[in-house]
Amino acid sequence: MTGPGAGRLCLVTGATGYIGGRLVPELLAAGYRVRCLARTPVKLRDQPWAGRAEVVAGDVTDEASVAAATAGADVAYYLVHSLGSGRDFEATDRRAARLFGERARAAGVRRIVYLGGLIPQGVPCRELSPHLRSRTEVGEVLLASGVPTTVLRAAVVIGSGSASFEMLRYLTERLPVMVTPSWVRTRVQPVAVRDVLRLLVGSAAMPADVSRGFDVGGPDVLSYRDLMRRYAAVAGLPRRLILPVPVLTPRLSSLWIGLVTPVPAGVARPLAESLRHEVVCHEHDIGTYVPDPPGGPVGVDRALTLALRRVREAQVDTRWSSAAVPGAPSDPLPTDPDWAGGSLYTDRRQTVVDASPQALWRVIEGIGGEHGWYSLGVAWAVRGLVDRLFGGVGLRRGRRDAHRLRVGDSLDFWRVEEIERGRLLRLRAEMRLPGLAWLEMRADRDAEGRTRYRQRAVFLPRGLLGHAYWWGVAPFHAAVFGGMARNIARAAARSAEQEKAGGAGG
Repeated sequence: MTGPGAGRLCLVTGATGYIGGRLVPELLAAGYRVRCLARTPVKLRDQPWAGRAEVVAGDVTDEASVAAATAGADVAYYLVHSLGSGRDFEATDRRAARLFGERARAAGVRRIVYLGGLIPQGVPCRELSPHLRSRTEVGEVLLASGVPTTVLRAAVVIGSGSASFEMLRYLTERLPVMVTPSWVRTRVQPVAVRDVLRLLVGSAAMPADVSRGFDVGGPDVLSYRDLMRRYAAVAGLPRRLILPVPVLTPRLSSLWIGLVTPVPAGVARPLAESLRHEVVCHEHDIGTYVPDPPGGPVGVDRALTLALRRVREAQVDTRWSSAAVPGAPSDPLPTDPDWAGGSLYTDRRQTVVDASPQALWRVIEGIGGEHGWYSLGVAWAVRGLVDRLFGGVGLRRGRRDAHRLRVGDSLDFWRVEEIERGRLLRLRAEMRLPGLAWLEMRADRDAEGRTRYRQRAVFLPRGLLGHAYWWGVAPFHAAVFGGMARNIARAAARSAEQEKAGGAGG
């Protein structure tokens, strides 16, 4: 085996997330063997690199699974954090990092690599945002583990699909005139995701006597307001008028960001809080161990151009929403018996389709995002807005790819739980609900050989409010779910007609 990795084994935690999902193929390309630790391994099943990496089930808070995952590993990447979810997230992060360090040391791991946040100089730890304070503490715990550790500290990561980029993109594109929080004046030092990945891979080969943190940033230092204006210029938008006001607290800022962008308030808040203080690199010592590429790190204009191009060409490999939303349901499954877990409400629809199963499947797999939900667009939009107002993800997460889905993808306020290519798509709801919900769509043939579309909505209520919710919306099911089934069938038939006409014309 060739490459700097020379067959050494790297453990990657957080492989279902934004950075982890991009790091794995980079490590493989460098000649490393890769093992991924994931709470839900099925989410990695459709990754292009899935067949070349070992995937084990487990959680960084579980000692047995961490011990098994670190066994035989040369390098361990710690790429998990809670983004400030839950009241005790700092204690959870601290406990998980301590456990990971202890198990890595016991297993003889030669290096831990951690991606944390850039720390403002001269700001006491108590004044940092809870999110940044926790990221800083995790780095300190890993450095104290006894295993040589590399802590990379980055601020705003610019790359297609990153939470920072999505927030920047939607704020700039949707608001030509913006009344913004005062933190838009804060200076930041963005870094391109390709430079972050380059440094993460290079850190695996650091000398054993190096154990420390490194500031990581690109060549440009600018205010967040200037960053939005640079994005507008790169995207070909008119110059934006940005009016900072001092009254928007981090909480109000996160709610404002949640309404305007696809980034939920729970993710937006730590991002906004991290911008209260200047986040600029004060050293570039990482260049001693991982040399800069020819021409230096990627500048902000090129980073924005590359990210925007990949978005427009639907080539986004991973997104911030690839990781599960905190609090998203995990059990039970709609495939469980009807009696499992209590009452289970269902709405079933089916119709014969004047098209091939393949044409029908293309419509099913293309649902959501720009294609919409094939029924009462206004009702879906209102439901998305209500979800955003209550702190949910809303409809605006869209899709990673306009045509193809894979397990773990976010799809508006759903997540792809299962996909059997050409046959079944199962979505799990991540909107705010008093219960758990799924939506299944199937393409198959009936007993007479005709193409058939089958649709099933499943709801498991939680408490009396859950039952009341189901019966409260039940009168609208005929219009929403019934309309969806009819319109999906019609769309498949139209697509088949267009293909036939195109073939005849050719």
